[in-house]
Amino acid sequence: MPNYLAQVRAESPYRARVRQHALAALAAGFCSVATAAGTLPESPAVGPVPVDFILFGLTLLGVALFHRHTLKVALVGLAAITAYKIGFTGFKEGPGITGFFLHLHHEWVILTNLFALLMGFALLSRHFEKSRVPLVLPRFLPSDWKGGFVLLVMVFVLSSFLDNIAAALIGGAMAHQLFQAKVHIGYLAAIVAASNAGGAGSVIGDTTTTMMWLAGVSPLSVFEAYVAASVALVLCGIPAAKQQHAHSPMIKHVNAHLRVDWVRVGIVVLILVCAIIANVTTNLWFHEYSDAFPFIGFGVWVAIVISLPARRPDWEVLPETFKGTLFLLALVLSASMMPVEKLPLASWQSAFGLGFVSAVFDNIPLTALALKQGGYDWGFLAYAVGFGGSMIWFGSSAGVALSNQFPEAKSAVAWVRGGWHVAVAYVVGFFVMLAIIGWHPDPPRRAACDCVPTATSLSALRTNPDSSAPPQRGDVPLSGAPALATGDAQVNFARRT
Repeated sequence: MPNYLAQVRAESPYRARVRQHALAALAAGFCSVATAAGTLPESPAVGPVPVDFILFGLTLLGVALFHRHTLKVALVGLAAITAYKIGFTGFKEGPGITGFFLHLHHEWVILTNLFALLMGFALLSRHFEKSRVPLVLPRFLPSDWKGGFVLLVMVFVLSSFLDNIAAALIGGAMAHQLFQAKVHIGYLAAIVAASNAGGAGSVIGDTTTTMMWLAGVSPLSVFEAYVAASVALVLCGIPAAKQQHAHSPMIKHVNAHLRVDWVRVGIVVLILVCAIIANVTTNLWFHEYSDAFPFIGFGVWVAIVISLPARRPDWEVLPETFKGTLFLLALVLSASMMPVEKLPLASWQSAFGLGFVSAVFDNIPLTALALKQGGYDWGFLAYAVGFGGSMIWFGSSAGVALSNQFPEAKSAVAWVRGGWHVAVAYVVGFFVMLAIIGWHPDPPRRAACDCVPTATSLSALRTNPDSSAPPQRGDVPLSGAPALATGDAQVNFARRT
């Protein structure tokens, strides 16, 4: 049988060019089938806004307006967005029902990790409360307005290793006792702000920062948020403490014989250490498996199971926690389906604006959108969506939880009027951080990439059919498919982002 390559070389230049163009077209055809998810129809839009974002915005608006039915609103919004994506635009992973299940497969690890952490941290918070540490802390408070400020600092510190919701509730319970149930609404706003500020720089202190951690953001990048958060704590904490002292001075009634349950404190430390070890180990030595299994959530629950013989967890909190967790997961999954390539480019201006947006809309889906888009300085984002949500009572989960303890706080007008210092502190803190650290964004995340042939490689094929030279740096992407090699003829491809 004659040699195939010899036949190719013996052909006329015209026939050789035809053959090479045919090979390139065949490669492009295979790629278009293999990357059908990248050629989905353009998302319909109302003006410049895609319908996807309109549905998502209506969901967040419903959450903001119907506080008693947030879970139902989130689930209805998720169902509407899913139905729309299945019926009209498809997903990045593919069209229709198949694309939806492929999308779930892509997101299941982060959703499962988030579920396990939120449920586990609810038990951790109860262990800390039952350790009686919160009841002992008032011993260390000054008696004048400085006592109110130190209490806010305590909430700030507690939130750095507890969930910010738990820190806000502990601060609210301590304030209720110390101020004889007469807590000024401005001070309530400051408690929420302190809990959100304390959680903003810690990957275990807030759901938003935990999401960043699970998405691979370095804890050191998030830690930078404490520059702005510390400034904001002082700027809103001192006026709030003076408001509270004028409204109702502190009266301390602490049992001198109260003893701390150090076993429960040890359980809290164990759970946190297991979560940190699981995350560090997975990301440093087994990074290739990090998207295959929810190691961090698993580590938390291993610690909970190990601690069972020492102290019984407060299982009774899980049913209510499950509802709240399901609500947050519905919003996160909805956000994961948004076409983030349509969003404005990430910048410090957009991060600053997200702080005000998070005062009205839940900061969990806003964080999910930002993580999917990429290109942010994560310390700024953590501060903006965390502390910014304190400006209105329903802007953060901590504010909603504390308002259930103090129903008089469920007035946006009274909250803004009494807690004016929170908005001022947010703005000043943000720009102090910008001046000291500067904006250092991570590179934008790559979209689902299509593989395309390059101009250089196709040009080489046209001029020299036998050429097998590798593609050059800076090749201009056209369209097509992954690398295809047949004999000596090779078509080179590059990624398009």
